[in-house]
Amino acid sequence: MAARRGTARTEPDESVAYVLDLLRGWSAVDARRMFSGTGLFRDGLMFGIVIRDAVHFKTDDENRGDYEAAGMAPFRYQRGRKRVALGYHAVPAEALDDGETLAAWADKAYAAAVRKAARGRKRTAPRHRKAARGR
Repeated sequence: MAARRGTARTEPDESVAYVLDLLRGWSAVDARRMFSGTGLFRDGLMFGIVIRDAVHFKTDDENRGDYEAAGMAPFRYQRGRKRVALGYHAVPAEALDDGETLAAWADKAYAAAVRKAARGRKRTAPRHRKAARGR
């Protein structure tokens, strides 16, 4: 029986498979194709992206300094005439040599993703109206 269109899953490319293997002891990580790369997800939250064999993890004010101290640049792309930076930074090459080291970076990236999701829920939470006072 032939697979229905759109339901077939493809195997991750070598660089994604390598990252998934390194993170196997840290947590269950899902990889999903996105535009020109692959998103890395834990518990439904995207904490990383792999684009053109480069791994980038989620950053915010709490963990960005670690990447900057390691000399790692933010992920940027061109949108029209504008250069756009996302909240992801390249992972240091030495972190990709060892699963425990990569897991430590991934842990902080996942925490940044959790914080961002929490901020998003606060913004979209329904506002409670004050009860109208009787006249």
